[in-house]
Amino acid sequence: QVQLVESGGGLVQAGGSLRLSCAASGRTFSRYAMAWFRQAPGKEREFVAAIRWSIEAIYYADSVKGRFTISRDNAASTLYLQMNSLKPEDTALYYCAQKREAYALHTPSKWDVNDYWGQGTQVTVSA
Repeated sequence: QVQLVESGGGLVQAGGSLRLSCAASGRTFSRYAMAWFRQAPGKEREFVAAIRWSIEAIYYADSVKGRFTISRDNAASTLYLQMNSLKPEDTALYYCAQKREAYALHTPSKWDVNDYWGQGTQVTVSA
């Protein structure tokens, strides 16, 4: 049974940094692409970043490019999101996701409800 548990969220001032973690369990982590999504109040869930199983291919949303860095530690079965230069518009519930199929495509449009999702960690950026 796949479990994804996010942590590291919190309240930070604009310009600050946070590092999110997502601990995965239930199957061989290194076989699956991973991603971060976020959802602000009253808005739809949006793609933030995704990383392939072998870390050779990474995608970012334009809104976070240059500020956020996605990474993974396959030995520790953990996904990370380093967030720098945070802005109030980054305030959202951040979710990690894992592709349902091994070695599946992980481009932003390839994620859906059939993939595995965590419960989310709240990030609040004050002005």
